[in-house]
Amino acid sequence: MKKDYILLVMSVAFCASVSAQNDTVSTGSTIEKPLINDRDRQIMEDNDCGVIPIAGRQGFALQSADGKFAFKPYMMVQTTANFNWYDDEGLDKAYNQDNVANSGFAVPYAIIGFTGRAFDRLSFNVSVNAAASGGNILQQGWIDAKVCDGLQVRTGKFKTPFTHAYLTMLGGTLLPSVPTSLTSSVIMPYTLNAVTPNIGTGFDLGVEFHGLVARQKLSYELGVWNGTGSGVNGASKTFSDDWHIPSLLYAGRLAYMPKGVMPSSQGDPNHLNDNKMLFAVSGSINVESEYESTNDRRLGLEAAWMYKRLYLAGEIYTMHVGFTDRQKIDDQFDYLGGYAQLGYFLTHNLQGAFRYDFFNRNGWDANGYLNMPALGFNYFINSCNLKLQAMYQYTGRVNHDTQLDRDNDDLGIATHKAMVLLQYSF
Repeated sequence: MKKDYILLVMSVAFCASVSAQNDTVSTGSTIEKPLINDRDRQIMEDNDCGVIPIAGRQGFALQSADGKFAFKPYMMVQTTANFNWYDDEGLDKAYNQDNVANSGFAVPYAIIGFTGRAFDRLSFNVSVNAAASGGNILQQGWIDAKVCDGLQVRTGKFKTPFTHAYLTMLGGTLLPSVPTSLTSSVIMPYTLNAVTPNIGTGFDLGVEFHGLVARQKLSYELGVWNGTGSGVNGASKTFSDDWHIPSLLYAGRLAYMPKGVMPSSQGDPNHLNDNKMLFAVSGSINVESEYESTNDRRLGLEAAWMYKRLYLAGEIYTMHVGFTDRQKIDDQFDYLGGYAQLGYFLTHNLQGAFRYDFFNRNGWDANGYLNMPALGFNYFINSCNLKLQAMYQYTGRVNHDTQLDRDNDDLGIATHKAMVLLQYSF
């Protein structure tokens, strides 16, 4: 009981001190000014939505006179035209191998959602992707309880705190697709159909503590998730037979933003006067992932700079895969990936984009890697909330020991990839 009382007093003291820092700053006179300006508050609101910028937009919204209650619906539709050309990997034409596949038109996202706040302490967000199937139909759904700016608790389905590429709001990426090094499964020399991990973690169900401290220059996220990904909305986990702890995803992220809150966008006409920077480290361990087959550890470093018309970002991330005892496999594997990208607004509405993506898909112990340069552009029609994106990506295979290794390394990845995306949001 005494320990509980001490913890309670410490929590109250922490929040009081952080709130005092967050609300005002002394200017050396009797007049004090808010430390969080309206611009940063707007960025924080956009970042919380996680789908599209919503703060300050024209549209339908309900809000109480005192501002403690708010409700705002939103929607986003993306339509794409796709062309993908795959290498035949040396297969005989008798196998009827089609070099062109996964091409044509698609609707990757048709999102309807609503976000808001209640009692000036709770915020919420629910969105449904009508273009998805199964558990992915629920794109996100969470409740966030705010004790103070430095201590908030979020529970539900939301993004896990790993990589700048995934934490960028949906609809705000520099190119229409995120780096292949995050989305493609790794290669292992075992025929275990269940073991197909990729470095990215994305949306998941869980609970996290997060907040902004040090005058909004430092943010943290720390929590636990199911570790089953966006496609599973139920509780399906157990205890680890090897480690005797819940078989969950344990993850955290620490970010330093020396110039205030960093927008979770990779270029937007509304940020052409901003100067924002971000440096972050994140890590996670997924206990008994891949249907209780592996224990996966991930570590990532990221940096981003948004300066007027310029956007620069780079990340490097690694994943260590070890098998559970029941698999009776002593081998362990390490994988490395990363990218650097550049965006620049040539005009107020036209942004050029370049990305170099690197992936050591077959593991550190095997020679060879994939290099994937990409070019594109974004055109914003702000008067009606339209965004047009186009990109081309080439997948090259470098330094493999044998032709078989070379052929295996890009299985399922298009050698030539082109995409045009039109997005409308409200």
